[in-house]
Amino acid sequence: MASVAAESVTIAGDDGIGVSGLLQTPRGARAGYVLAHGAGAGMRHPFMAAVAAELAERGVATLRYQFPYMENRGKRPDPPHVAQATVRAAVAAALRLLPGLPLIAGGKSFGGRMTSQAQARAPLQGVRGLAFLGFPLHPAGRPSQERAKHLFDVEIPMLFLQGTRDALATLGQIEPICQALGSRATLRLFAEADHSFHLPAKCGRTDAEVRSEMLDALAAWIDGVASTPERNQAGGATGW
Repeated sequence: MASVAAESVTIAGDDGIGVSGLLQTPRGARAGYVLAHGAGAGMRHPFMAAVAAELAERGVATLRYQFPYMENRGKRPDPPHVAQATVRAAVAAALRLLPGLPLIAGGKSFGGRMTSQAQARAPLQGVRGLAFLGFPLHPAGRPSQERAKHLFDVEIPMLFLQGTRDALATLGQIEPICQALGSRATLRLFAEADHSFHLPAKCGRTDAEVRSEMLDALAAWIDGVASTPERNQAGGATGW
């Protein structure tokens, strides 16, 4: 499939939210992914750009967007209520910009967690499932499941794409959480990948290879969720 250029868009919402976004819509797109960035880098980071471009090759549209602090070049992430309002504004924009397409929401690290918190507080309109590109379950070196409590209030399918060397979600913490979430949660692990899906040179594979494997898994999961009638989404995911 030919490469798809990113189109600049403006996203506005409640609480004075006004941020920029990038929309990539391949011809014949089957679904749309509302893709939030991590805490330390914005929507134009090479990882985010590669995810959007490679999902377009797989027939999935993306709407990337900035959180206000990143838009304003701030150093500290927005407080949760601002970040969650931004998630809602981005989802509302995706409904307008990608009419008729089933939507998935989520993103990288902080962006994925803010999306899940927003969904836990009140369902995001039109969103069929949540997909996390490295869920930040706890700070590095401080294993905990505290940040997972809100996930039990999410009633739509969730996909956790995690590296086995992710210091922000050790296997001993993320695996029991996904098991406890039951059929709502799908956990897919990528050997030797860290929180940024970077691989050590000694493993003999490249970051691009693991990213391709990850996006194949994401696209396949999106197809499964998108093909299920919306009214049946709660509890509808199956494990890997």
